[in-house]
Formats: sequence, structure tokens, C-alpha cells
Amino acid sequence: MSRGARAAGRALVVLLGVLAVLSLAGPAAAHVGGGAAGSDFSAELRSVTPALPGVTVRVLEFGDSLEVVNTSGTELAVPGYSGEPYLRIGPDGVWRNALSPATWLNLDRYGRTRVPESSSITEPPRWEQVSTSPQYVWHDHRTHWTSTDLLPPVVAADPGRPHVVADWTVPMTLGGTEVTVAGRLSWTPPPAAGLVWPAYLALLAATVLAGWRARGPGPLAVALAGGAVASLYHAVTTPEPASSVSSHTGALVAALLPALLVLLVAVVGVRAARRGRTVLTGLMAGVAGWLLLVQGLPDVDVLWTAYALSTGPGLLARVAVAVLVAGGLGLVLGGVGAARRGRDAGREDAGPAVLAAP
Repeated sequence: MSRGARAAGRALVVLLGVLAVLSLAGPAAAHVGGGAAGSDFSAELRSVTPALPGVTVRVLEFGDSLEVVNTSGTELAVPGYSGEPYLRIGPDGVWRNALSPATWLNLDRYGRTRVPESSSITEPPRWEQVSTSPQYVWHDHRTHWTSTDLLPPVVAADPGRPHVVADWTVPMTLGGTEVTVAGRLSWTPPPAAGLVWPAYLALLAATVLAGWRARGPGPLAVALAGGAVASLYHAVTTPEPASSVSSHTGALVAALLPALLVLLVAVVGVRAARRGRTVLTGLMAGVAGWLLLVQGLPDVDVLWTAYALSTGPGLLARVAVAVLVAGGLGLVLGGVGAARRGRDAGREDAGPAVLAAP
């Protein structure tokens, strides 16, 4: 490799490294609520009775949060767990009763926030504005399982099968009309460790060997292309952010940025492989692998849970994350091997020419 080619390769790696650092915030910003990406629980919204034109209700994060967007022009009221006034969502924004125990309990996913002694379900509400927009997201403990140490009794009795944990309801009032939001909390056993973990390890090993043992850079280029496909799929199936996210466009762009960088690196690496430039292919594999890890590690819990935060099938979401994590690590390690082998081969080829020089 000429000095000019080496300099260009180093400059490209530095540039991609800078872009990779800038992409670090992408995956976390794109998560719905920034919570876990995988769970064995799933909450389904089954009905809103009666139908409410201008009001949208969503269950987020496997039931961890409830979202209401009210553009109807009429105030929507949500009571607390004892029927006390809790939320008012309407044209003048969102108001929350500071005296409601729900105000404190709903600050934490597991209801671990201490409820102050000043809270009351009988005193007149003390309203505090928490948003100027008619939309709100909160941890409503009626929609999810709150224990971190215990499984629901029906699940603990037979953990090998899917179960309906509970049918839940959240009452609301729109104007003078009583509304019932109804849903179902389900549990599904996680994938069998004996099946999925050997597959993850095999993926890691195959990618590493593509860099260290393959005769040419072709197998590593195939791994690069597979990583780019998984990265793009993972990005485009990212769920829509919660209404509380200030910029939906910004969150979606942040989710796509690492995938686009992986695609760029993969194109450079595949072209280098086609030209037999093993060193450059290895360098691009290392950069792409690091980008895949940046994108996949925030979602690593998908690998051992039944459900995944994805707009696509759960199985494909798990495969994509496996490629991002196991394949990404394999590309980093395999890229080192390919770069070393290509460098050593270049030295061997240059040796006779140096000896023959006058």
C-alpha cells in the first residue's frame, strides 16, 4: 500500500471515529421513554369506552407507562387510585394534584417514591401545572406488574407457558362523560437459553474467524453487509417516541444516524474487499463493529426476553440485536485480525522487491 493510500485510510478512520462519537446519543434518544427494550410482560390496550374523538390513549414500554393526548378542546380528568382528583388534561395543558398520593407513586416505575404525610385523598386538590401541552405520560400502576422480585402467582405456578396476568381498567372523565380505558397484561416465557445463546456465540465466532482465518477479505465483507442490514432494520423499526419527547423528528434522526454511518462504513469496506485491500477492509470492520455495539448495547436485554420494543416481529428484532451485539463485537475482533494479516502479507510481498533494489 502506498504512503498516500495509508494516509487516506488513516484520515477516513479518524473521520468515522469522530462521527461515531457524535452518534452515541442516538440509540438512547430513540427509545420510547428511554426504558428497557425487552420484557417478558406486555400490556395491550383493548378498548376506550365510549370512543373519544380527539383523544389518543397509548400504552408504552410493555405497560410501564400510559400516554394520553387530548386535542378535543374538552378537559379530561384522571382520578388517582382512591378516586381522588389526580390529573386534568385539557386545552390549558396538564394540571396535577400535588396532594394526591398517585402524584408521588407514579413518579417511579415500581412505586417506590415515598408519599409525603401532607398527601390527602379528602382535602381539596392543590393543582400544579406540569405541562402547557394537552398531553401527558405517567407510570400508571394499574397497567403493569410492580414487583421486581416476585412473579405473578399464576406465572410462578406454571412459568413454562404464556399467561394472562390481569385485565386492567383506568377510569377517566371527559367533560361530564365517564370513560373506561381497558387493557390486558400478559406474560410470556423468555426464549430457551439453551437454544439462543449457542446461536449468539456461533455468530460471534463466525465473524471473528472471518477476519482471522479466511484466506481473503470476502467473508469479512459479507459480515459487514449483514451488519449494515441489521442496523438499518433496527433503526426503521424503532417505535414512535412518546409525546413527552420534545422533538419526534430529532429522536428519529438520532435513531437513524448510527445505521447510516454503518452503511457508509460497510460500503467502503465491501469495495475495499472487492479490490483485495485486506487492511482497509479490516479497519472498516472495526469501525462498523464499534458502531453496531453503540446501537445494540442499549437493547441487549432483547436477547433474553420474550418481547421487544419494535414495530416489527419480535423474532426479527432479536435477530437484529444479536447481529448488532455479537456480530458487532465479532467485527471489531475480526477486523483486527484482518488488518494484521493484510499488513503482514504486504510486508512479505515488499521484501523481495526491497532486496532486488540497487
